Amino acid sequence: MAMRKQAVLELAHPNAAGIDIGSASHYVAVPPDRDEEPVREFRSFTVELERLADWLNACDIETVAMESTGVYWIPLFELLESRGFTVYLVNARHVKNVSGRKSDVLDCQWLQQLMSYGLLSGAYRPKEAICALRAVSRQRDMLLSYQARHVQHMQKALAQMNVQLANVISDIVGETGQKIVRAILAGERDGARLAKLKNARIRASEEEIAQSLRGNWREEHLFALKQAVLLYDAYGERLLECDRQLQSMLAALQPENVGDPGQKLRRSRSKNAPKFDLRAYLFGMCGVDLTRINGIDATTALKVISEIGPDLSRFKSAKHFASWLGLCPGTKISGGKVLSGASKRTANRAAQALKLAAAALRSSHSALGAYYRRLCARLDRPKAITATAHKLARLIYTMLTKGTEYVDQGQNYYEERYHQRVIHHLAKRAQKLGFQLTPIPETA
Repeated sequence: MAMRKQAVLELAHPNAAGIDIGSASHYVAVPPDRDEEPVREFRSFTVELERLADWLNACDIETVAMESTGVYWIPLFELLESRGFTVYLVNARHVKNVSGRKSDVLDCQWLQQLMSYGLLSGAYRPKEAICALRAVSRQRDMLLSYQARHVQHMQKALAQMNVQLANVISDIVGETGQKIVRAILAGERDGARLAKLKNARIRASEEEIAQSLRGNWREEHLFALKQAVLLYDAYGERLLECDRQLQSMLAALQPENVGDPGQKLRRSRSKNAPKFDLRAYLFGMCGVDLTRINGIDATTALKVISEIGPDLSRFKSAKHFASWLGLCPGTKISGGKVLSGASKRTANRAAQALKLAAAALRSSHSALGAYYRRLCARLDRPKAITATAHKLARLIYTMLTKGTEYVDQGQNYYEERYHQRVIHHLAKRAQKLGFQLTPIPETA
């Protein structure tokens, strides 16, 4: 009688170590045969991190696994990577999903065992230059959010003085709004004179603006308004510094032979966009113009590229890329029954940018706009936004991996294809029921 072979786990990474990351200290575990004390504690000081790397090198360690705990892993990750170690940044959820953990085993030992048998996979982390670009881009987004708070403070101070400028002007940080607010801070109180500062594109008349500017002009509210304007200007200066830093970093990432992105499409430019030709720099990095995709402007393209980089060879296909973004349908199935098809919750910034771009397609006269509106008629709006963002992600993956340009076929092309699909399915359905579709002849 033949003996049945027993499946045995083989060592995939025999020279692996596990690190339990902490804010004050890190616990490191190596294989038991490498040192008399296979588990050691190192403090988070730079000198201790250098000693940690020397100890791993003395133990002939090649692969290191660590959990992504806050931002405390970043200095150690960068140090070990510069020393030549293969570092895997693993998700804490994936570690907990593997059963069999004993209570007397430390987290670092458990990470070392799982990594040795190849049961852990590292998170996606782009190249060092893209990580630096990502840090500056996120810093810029943070400054924009802080600046927006002080716009609300301006509106609050004006409302407390019963200056109803926001009811006649849509944006108080626009050209007209800023001229009026700064004239008020300079001492002007006459509504008629302030109304003459309006731009010709403002729909409200000078009389309406003058009526909205009649307030009580209390000193404490004027003081709060002045503070808000000064802080708004201070964050504006910091944003200009970020733009200069982004421009220099993007210039360093340009190849030698940069092509021409071609004619720029007529789309409204965001007022929060960087003050340089961002589209040309992104075209030089990627080799394709992502802004030709409807709904994606230069700012959205920067957010996506700064998060993932132009090289998507790490992802096997567009499906893997969409799954990493958290935009693909869920696969919660039990007993052959689909329990839930909802996409997983994720804090991926690239996915959030694509969802905002998908929501902006609601009034677009393009094939993607027609696709989004068709989904909104069939699904609820959040699901339609996620599905459209999934389509945008697949288009971006195809453009970056194959170097092809996106050409919009137009809204009529999409509607005609949808019409043909409906007729095709109706004809098949009628044939199964023993009927035949007969088109009604068009009248002259």
